[in-house]
Amino acid sequence: MDMFLYGIAAVCIAGGLAAAIVPGLPGIPLIFAGIWLISGVDHYHHLGLWWLLAIALIGTIGLMLDVLAGALGAKRAGASRRAVLGALVGTFIGVFFGLPGLLLGPFIGAVFGELSAGNSMLRSTHVGIGTWIGLIFGTLVKMVASMTMVALLAAAWWWNR
Repeated sequence: MDMFLYGIAAVCIAGGLAAAIVPGLPGIPLIFAGIWLISGVDHYHHLGLWWLLAIALIGTIGLMLDVLAGALGAKRAGASRRAVLGALVGTFIGVFFGLPGLLLGPFIGAVFGELSAGNSMLRSTHVGIGTWIGLIFGTLVKMVASMTMVALLAAAWWWNR
């Protein structure tokens, strides 16, 4: 039974690492679920409370930055408050439309938000591109956080052998 549960945990971690590439997919929670399952099956011998808390902290930071990245990119491009709000709303709505929605939602939201603030189409497009750059940054942060979580799992396993 332990081998079956370890297999499920490995699938969760591998799936989470694959999902880390796509904005908005729950890669980090899948990785953490796999790590927690490994830890539970092992009766918390190799991964104790402090290791799990450290891994959870890294995962939480990665998730927060991934969610906020589009809005932060818009703000960095000098966007108005309406554009930042539009990027957040576009991200939320984009989740329901799959990958195209996740990629286009924040851009469209930021552009419409900037247009509603009375700025030109060129300025609004500039803000939308800043939003996309933020999304790329968020995806990179999520990938680094995901790999760090797995590296901490390996370190804890080796440290407490």
